[in-house]
Amino acid sequence: MRAWQLHRHGDPERGLRLVELADPRPGPGQVLIRCEGFGLNYADVMAVRGLYREAPPLPSVLGYEVVGRVVACGPGATTALQGRRVVGLTRFGGYAELALADARACAPIPDDLPLGVAAALATQGCTAWYAARIAVPLRAGMRVLVHSAAGGVGQLLVQLALQSGCTVFAVAGGAEKMAHLRALGAQHTVDRLAGPYEVAVRSALAGARLDVSFNAVAGRSFRTDMGLIGSGGTVVLFGGAQRGSGPGPFATLRFAWDMGLVVPIFLMMRSKSIVGINMLKLGDHRPGLVAECLQAVVREAAGGALRPHVHATLPATQLPAALRELGSGRTVGKVALSWPDPAQGSMTTSAR
Repeated sequence: MRAWQLHRHGDPERGLRLVELADPRPGPGQVLIRCEGFGLNYADVMAVRGLYREAPPLPSVLGYEVVGRVVACGPGATTALQGRRVVGLTRFGGYAELALADARACAPIPDDLPLGVAAALATQGCTAWYAARIAVPLRAGMRVLVHSAAGGVGQLLVQLALQSGCTVFAVAGGAEKMAHLRALGAQHTVDRLAGPYEVAVRSALAGARLDVSFNAVAGRSFRTDMGLIGSGGTVVLFGGAQRGSGPGPFATLRFAWDMGLVVPIFLMMRSKSIVGINMLKLGDHRPGLVAECLQAVVREAAGGALRPHVHATLPATQLPAALRELGSGRTVGKVALSWPDPAQGSMTTSAR
């Protein structure tokens, strides 16, 4: 099979190679998926840069999600998925024509569901659902801040919050993203490129406090958000994009310093909460919960309640460029990559 393999950290153009690898075989509880494509997440960008602790050692095949058809089932895996088109969560290995997934982390999808939409329901869809429906169940009247609101997870959090009757403060950068968020229905859109987001949020709150912050940035914004939420409020951390803004150990130290010191007794005294979300760890320790999230977002998308926006679906040969674009912060919604139909011929293997 062909797969994109990471050989060194840094520039994706230099570190990734399209190579031939042995076909994987499904183990107990696993299914083998012939992939029509795969999705990208900001965690991929961090992993390529060498900033994602969970990433496997080099050389490795990254990728958290695939879309394709189940071609084999391992011992103990349900045979009901055999031959079905599915979206599946992978614990790496997704940048390949063939990928393994826990059968519980796969959901059947219609043949006419676009690749990009299907991929958006995996890591990003599950993260948003877990955050807004399980970790912090949103209720009508809540004031909700969403960072990176035009991203893959953010756009779904905005939709889920609006469905719950919340007032949404959507933070992103640039006029295009502001227009997209207004089209989704966000009541307050905040362009972080126009000035400190907290100034605009405080002005819109008019003396009130936030109930929830969904934060994919961390760093300095975490400390800021802790000051914006009121009693009973929660900051939900599901990413650390600020850490990706600079190389080297000093960037990590600065990132941690910017977040500040959290004293648990003060959280209790002020009745504030912090929730951290790492879907890989949830998959390791509570796979049934992740399966519940995946089934829910697929169901909601099928019914039209969730509408993932797809920035682009590109040929798999453009993976390095796609990762660079995603890391630039210019994308709106999901970025997906597609393998060519085997009947249409094969791609040339790259050797850089």
